[in-house]
Amino acid sequence: MSVGEIAVIGAGMHPWGKFLGKSFVDIGVHAAKEALDDAGVEWEEIQFVSGANTVRNGYPGWVSGSTFANALGFQGCQLASSYAACASGVTALSIARAQILSGVCDVALVVGADQVPKGMFAPVPGDRPADVDWLRFRLMGLSNPAYFGLFARRRMAMHGDTQDDFAAVKVKNSLHGSKNPNARFSKTFTIDDVNSSPVVADPLRLLEICTTSDGGAALVVSSLDYAKKKGIDSPVRISGISTVGPTYPNAIIDMPYFSSDSWAMSGDPTHTFKNQIAQHAYKEAGITAEDLDFAEVYDLSSAYELDWYEHIGLCESGKAREILHNGDTSLGGRIPVNPSGGLGAFGEAIPAQAIAQVCELTWQLRGEAGERQVNSASVGLSINYGMFGHGSSVIARR
Repeated sequence: MSVGEIAVIGAGMHPWGKFLGKSFVDIGVHAAKEALDDAGVEWEEIQFVSGANTVRNGYPGWVSGSTFANALGFQGCQLASSYAACASGVTALSIARAQILSGVCDVALVVGADQVPKGMFAPVPGDRPADVDWLRFRLMGLSNPAYFGLFARRRMAMHGDTQDDFAAVKVKNSLHGSKNPNARFSKTFTIDDVNSSPVVADPLRLLEICTTSDGGAALVVSSLDYAKKKGIDSPVRISGISTVGPTYPNAIIDMPYFSSDSWAMSGDPTHTFKNQIAQHAYKEAGITAEDLDFAEVYDLSSAYELDWYEHIGLCESGKAREILHNGDTSLGGRIPVNPSGGLGAFGEAIPAQAIAQVCELTWQLRGEAGERQVNSASVGLSINYGMFGHGSSVIARR
């Protein structure tokens, strides 16, 4: 598979946190202006806006492309809005890439932002008995942290992971996040600190589960020719994007959306949806896991990060804790993972988080990540997924 590359010429972010008095529009516009300034592109030059939607901010959140363009000042560019749960940001980026590679536009703005109520995510209000997200809360009482705890128990049973292994992920990422000015949490923690925090969903404790946050991120992407015209001769290039869905036999899986992280395919229990997401991105970019210098992965909980090590090919199944404890995935190690601090340091701002991952890829590949800089970074991968079967991965290189 050969797919053309596009350039990332601007990256911008609104710091993550809780911002009373700010709307998701304010947060997204802040990020968009940062990205435009970084790119040296005027808003009037943007030919396409691809917005990642938020479902918790009323109708404007469902038409985010138009909402952000309106806030910046309608100037006649083309617009699109997309929702794919936690994969929304990469879905929006994929749409922008298609516009650029097809010749419909030369330069585009991709933006996502969220402003969320305090507490865990819950379905939007209203009775919807055909909606599996509503059903899991109503029928099973399964919040997101309950999933995370069940998943951690599964790793403990299958691979022998321990609570100290999960705590060590938080310790590593808290150190990384302490070096990131956009992160919500800058405090560093020890294993004892993590293990002393309250249990939320056994075996996971408070410090091992990401919070919900307000936040925004944006990218200015373009054709390689446009970047060159702007005087950017060696831009960060997006070489692969994966938005694949899973493959599974419907007849033998009940309510499959309740377990989207572990759908197995082709009768092979090691060939999961997570593997498929990564492999599609590798194939588009023409690389393998051995070519990566660092990765940003979807650490909804510490246990999830360990799982991603295996699914993106950093180690064999069941060996994640080994490369964690030998320092491979820490800054200065063989393959740093979540040098940004990850969701543990940021929290979830659903339409923004996949875009924020690509911002981190961009800053790392430019050598602009400050104290958290990965040495000699030339190829990076971001990966997460949106509930209901939305893949999300980007491979960028310099």
